[in-house]
Amino acid sequence: MSAARQRGSRKSTVPRLDDETQLQKVMRHSTEDPWSPSVTTAWKLLLSARLCSALWSGISDCDETYNYWEPVHHLVYGQGLQTWEYDPRFALRSYLYLIVYSVPAWIYSTVFQPSPILVFFFVRLVLACVSSSVEVYFYTGVIREFGHNVGRLTLGVMCLCPGMFISGTAFLPSSTSMYLTFLAYGAWFQKHFRIAIFCTALSVLLSWPFTALLGIPIAVDILLIQRRTKLFLSWSSISAACILLPMITCDSFFYGKLVFASLNIVTYNVFTDHGPDLYGTEPASYYLLNGLLNFNLIFVAALVCFPIFLLSQLVNGNGKGKICILFQIGLYLWLAVFWTRPHKEERFLFPVYPLIMLAGSLTVHSCQRIVAQIFNIHVKNAWLLSGLVLFIFGILSFARVAALYQHYHGSMQVWMKVAEMERVPRQTAYVCVGKEWHRFPSSFFLPSTSYRLGFLQSEFKGQLPKYYSEASNGTLLTDLIHEDFNDLNQEEISRYINLDKCKYIVDLDNKAVTSRQPRYSELSGWKHVAEFPFLDSSSCHPLFRAFYVPLFSSQKCKYNRYELLSRSRRPTAKLSTKN
Repeated sequence: MSAARQRGSRKSTVPRLDDETQLQKVMRHSTEDPWSPSVTTAWKLLLSARLCSALWSGISDCDETYNYWEPVHHLVYGQGLQTWEYDPRFALRSYLYLIVYSVPAWIYSTVFQPSPILVFFFVRLVLACVSSSVEVYFYTGVIREFGHNVGRLTLGVMCLCPGMFISGTAFLPSSTSMYLTFLAYGAWFQKHFRIAIFCTALSVLLSWPFTALLGIPIAVDILLIQRRTKLFLSWSSISAACILLPMITCDSFFYGKLVFASLNIVTYNVFTDHGPDLYGTEPASYYLLNGLLNFNLIFVAALVCFPIFLLSQLVNGNGKGKICILFQIGLYLWLAVFWTRPHKEERFLFPVYPLIMLAGSLTVHSCQRIVAQIFNIHVKNAWLLSGLVLFIFGILSFARVAALYQHYHGSMQVWMKVAEMERVPRQTAYVCVGKEWHRFPSSFFLPSTSYRLGFLQSEFKGQLPKYYSEASNGTLLTDLIHEDFNDLNQEEISRYINLDKCKYIVDLDNKAVTSRQPRYSELSGWKHVAEFPFLDSSSCHPLFRAFYVPLFSSQKCKYNRYELLSRSRRPTAKLSTKN
């Protein structure tokens, strides 16, 4: 009775129904409308977007071709190009990572025996399913931790943004780490700490070791806020054992010596004198422009998330401050580290794409709450703000995706024409590239292993890949050391072949004509097989180069010819023996 009297004497914190003023105030500033698309609906929307990416997105980074698609082609078909990173002297890449992607390719190729280009797109369709699934898991975690409104906004951004169109089906460790960021943070938001720890460890050890930065906020929450030290240590140990044992075993088998690839790549990038800066440096504005192109309004919103969120908390707090601040620390920490590095590439931001989209959505939501408080209206009536942001974001995103396809898809269309050629020529047929070596989408676009890629000399003076050595019994010779590989990006003359050996040439007919890279279409003995338009960036206004505007872009931009040439007659000169 005493306890009952004490409970009854406490002042109730729940608004009484007959207290109209207090009830109206609580409902007016309720954080959101408790509705969001179901998991099934969200997955269908995201899968539709990723399937578009799988079919229409080009390969924007030559590292994707030569460091991942080519070794997978070698594992599946026994032929492919090898980069210096896979030489046993350096061993920067994990073969276990490649095997994960090779398995579906090998199964599809073995069972149905399709042309290699169909295997390429099959793997991309698998990536589209994986990407949409992990995004849905992240979406459910966002709803649980931040509410339905932030969840709806995040879902809309994920479906529309050009950044996900590019990264969602890319075969890169940074895209794999992006998948695992979706999973790790989605699990963290849902208090599934074991999954969060394992996915973070998988991203760090198998995919890209620098993503350890993104595990710091999760570790801080588990260790310092939740105080679950035993769970963190035990699952960190379990995760490391489950990942490292098969990884080191597999890589040591392929390289022919004990190898820990993740440690090697950290050593090369951090502790060598040259490191990645050999491959180009960019100004500080690079990531700002890249973020604006891939996320437009949402990127700006993500950058100012922290002050806007603090202002929203001051105006009308909701008790979600710790997790909000922690995940933003992960985002800002990543940007601070990579923004200050001289060597910058678009793919380096892929792992934080989930956090950029969440931070931008949280900013819009916070602004919506601030407007509702200032104008004394229900937060649902402030939907116009989020609706306007998503509408503008969607228009700019569609314009960006259309620009990527309309301006640059000519190279993929030419290589699709190559894939349609006869599968078994009378002898080995070389498809040659000069200055356009970096747009080769992979050997999956060659009709069969009877075709090979040949490199012609151009103004590029760096190191090109070479074909893996092949044994007569079909053994994959991945453990051979090649003295003509170096880690200084120095040109190797042995990579080039003589023009006389080329049966086909793929080239961009533009103004970049020199003695080392002539206009091949004007040389005698060559004829056009196919050609497609490809943007002449120098003649196009930056705005119309970045965003496609119907009717206007075609008038403001000029296009060069991306062409496939075939030899019309055999040369009389003796073929070179240079390979």
